[in-house]
Amino acid sequence: MSIFLQVIPAQADEALKIGETWASKAKDFLFDYGPKVVGAILVYIIGQWIINRLISLFRRAIAHRKFDASLSTFLLSLAKVSLLLVLFLSIAGILGVNIMGFSAILAGAAVGIGAALNGSLGNLAGGVMLMIFRPFKVGDIIDAQGSAGVVQELGIFSTIILTPENKTVILPNGPLSTGVITNFNTHGNLRVDINMAIANDQDVDKARDIAMKAIASHPKVLSTPAPEFVVSSVSDFMTKIAIRPYTTQGDYWDVYFGVTELVKKAFEANGIAGPTPTHVIINKQV
Repeated sequence: MSIFLQVIPAQADEALKIGETWASKAKDFLFDYGPKVVGAILVYIIGQWIINRLISLFRRAIAHRKFDASLSTFLLSLAKVSLLLVLFLSIAGILGVNIMGFSAILAGAAVGIGAALNGSLGNLAGGVMLMIFRPFKVGDIIDAQGSAGVVQELGIFSTIILTPENKTVILPNGPLSTGVITNFNTHGNLRVDINMAIANDQDVDKARDIAMKAIASHPKVLSTPAPEFVVSSVSDFMTKIAIRPYTTQGDYWDVYFGVTELVKKAFEANGIAGPTPTHVIINKQV
């Protein structure tokens, strides 16, 4: 019984020492990390408010510049992620986390990802440049990278066009942004180039009058700018002429085929003959 009574005070002393140790550690933690935790929470709250304000101002600036919807979403997301990363690193620094090592890991990961996605990042950068400088928009007819057609979609990584043969062509934005782009819609109308020929002995002025009347009869030919009829070249047996009516981009092919047919029929009805190839054969007797 006496032995049992001696053990109880010993266990009580041990528990008391453990409690004092934990209390001391809790006190040290509270005084050492308490202000840092409170500061980190305040920085997070204030940082979130600042980020929301900056994103709101950035959204207004983008709306004022009338950027493409895809580009606006991408830029806003990129800005928000970048600001949140800065806030996260700031909070980690307040809590005493070694952000140098973390930054080195992020930099290494960025280099690795950049090397793996080299082509995709080039297309991404090209898409951003196309959306900022807007050399064309959806609905325009363009000729680029060996393909011509109507722009159906301008995305972040690629541009989709529809050719006159109803073929869908996907153009990577990287090469597209650095190459030559011909936009047929910049001035609001298109010149339709039609090349024809008549015989050398035909009256050019008469052919011009007939052709101009035929062109004017087409309902989709614009009166301004005025259609043109010019002699482009003269060879041994024919006179080449260039007929140039103007129309809107949506009516281009209707005018091209329609005017060609109208002028041909008008020439035939009024006796304007086409070229007849001739061959001169000289027989030499030895």
